[in-house]
Amino acid sequence: MAFHIVLVEPEIPANTGNISRTCAATGAHLHLVRPLGFDTDDKTLKRAGLDYWHSVKIDYHDSFDEVLTAYQGHRFFFATTKGSKHYTDFTFQDGDFFVFGKETKGLPEELLRQHPDTLIRLPMSGAVRSLNLSNSAAIILYEGLRQTGFVGLD
Repeated sequence: MAFHIVLVEPEIPANTGNISRTCAATGAHLHLVRPLGFDTDDKTLKRAGLDYWHSVKIDYHDSFDEVLTAYQGHRFFFATTKGSKHYTDFTFQDGDFFVFGKETKGLPEELLRQHPDTLIRLPMSGAVRSLNLSNSAAIILYEGLRQTGFVGLD
């Protein structure tokens, strides 16, 4: 099993490319929820992912509900600046899903209301609205990997 990164309607190809590279490095499974703000043949996306695309397990979904249905019984954590608990307040386990929203708007309010107990946030000063999507995904994914002992990684 592995951790899962879900990007709901990502808009910036370089962020998705960077996240795909992180997934290749860690064995995480990447899920992209349409609509995407770019074509998956985008040069920026491919450049950011470099030669690692063949190493990424990636699935495309037409809606987030499709992800929830396909992975019933799994745990989902929703990254948002609107969460009250830090990502380090949770105990993660192999197979968990980390869900991220689009760069300009984050996750839909309705989705946040439906999952209030699993909203996670990164602590930061008030100097910025949020961190870059690919940085946030890497921080949270590596916390999950740290908690589970970096199994299978050198």
